[in-house]
Amino acid sequence: MLLGLGSVFLALLIPGLARAQYEKYSFKSFPQKDVVPLETAYGYALEQYAAQNWAESVNSVSRENVTVFPADVTLRVARHVLLRAACLKRCKQEFPVFKLKYPRRDLLQAFEERVPYRYIQFAYYQLNNVEKAIAAAHTFLKKNPKDPSLTKNMNYYKSLFDVEEYLVDSEEQPYESVFLKSVMLYNNGDFSSSARNMEQAITQYFDSYSTCLAGCESSYEIIEFKDFYPTLADLFLDVLKCKVKCEENLMPNVGGFFVEKFAATMYHYLQFSYYKLNDVKNAAPCAASYMLFDPSDQVMQRNVAYYRFYREQWGLKDQDFQPRPEAQEYFNQTVKQKEMLDFALNYLQTDDEDVVSPEDAASAGSERPDAEFEGMGDYEESFLADWWQEPNSKFDTGEIAD
Repeated sequence: MLLGLGSVFLALLIPGLARAQYEKYSFKSFPQKDVVPLETAYGYALEQYAAQNWAESVNSVSRENVTVFPADVTLRVARHVLLRAACLKRCKQEFPVFKLKYPRRDLLQAFEERVPYRYIQFAYYQLNNVEKAIAAAHTFLKKNPKDPSLTKNMNYYKSLFDVEEYLVDSEEQPYESVFLKSVMLYNNGDFSSSARNMEQAITQYFDSYSTCLAGCESSYEIIEFKDFYPTLADLFLDVLKCKVKCEENLMPNVGGFFVEKFAATMYHYLQFSYYKLNDVKNAAPCAASYMLFDPSDQVMQRNVAYYRFYREQWGLKDQDFQPRPEAQEYFNQTVKQKEMLDFALNYLQTDDEDVVSPEDAASAGSERPDAEFEGMGDYEESFLADWWQEPNSKFDTGEIAD
């Protein structure tokens, strides 16, 4: 998940969060001085932010064989869990960061929502580094396009000069730029290059989706005593919620709008590109793949009917009208996860789910480090008051601040 702040637990271990590009780093050989728990590093950064120590704030925020069990379902499930746990334990031993305390779920949520970029944006502005402030604001708005205060800030930046070259999404997933390039090539009639890039985008998207699913199987806290199976169900429910959300979290933002049914959209473009290239043997499976996600689409229904009508002319066989394997696997997984989540929410919720006990109320005093910064802070209010004048630029669509 942030993973864009996606591999979120690792993100703050590296100076320069705004860059958030991890390809250069070896996760097995972090300098020991840089291995700091996420909560500690983020809390320190917010202290510097509150003290108006902008430079320090930016730097800190940015920083084998097993005996086969009998055919008993319970034992097979237990065996799978034990093997998975042993494998994960061996894997984590090679990464120093996993020796640290795992960050709280609400803190990970803040990073997933790109909240730190609000502070990075303002800190860079105070350092008179407007270019990086623009990049931070843009990164935040890609995830939160309707945020009023950051939208107003961005409109101000646009009133200063042409900001296009500084609109860098530091959390951009690999497939996003490839998808946009493919669409542009498609619109320009270069269907061969468009298909090649869209195939790459599809592969990268499913890789990112797998990474997101793996990230959901992280540490979870058992907060109450229950019987064995209800406890397992509660843990798995949290994992399911996270996995179902992966699809939403990976939707790209294009021009301020999220591309819903993103997997289907990629197959739609790919189907038409292959058709334009007279490669119907590849177009038909793409059409069938699209129909998995939107079976009522009449345009695609007609496309499939057209391919079937001329199947002999194109030498198509029955298997050519089957969805592509990766599309079928993705569809099956997302549908099954949603079905299981709906079942859990409908049948496993306790009667007192929304009742807060005195013990829970007493323990609710622990807030995440940036709780006091919720909403627009005093610094930003004065910041906007100083900024905002009557629009005087063709780029400026803001309104006068109260």
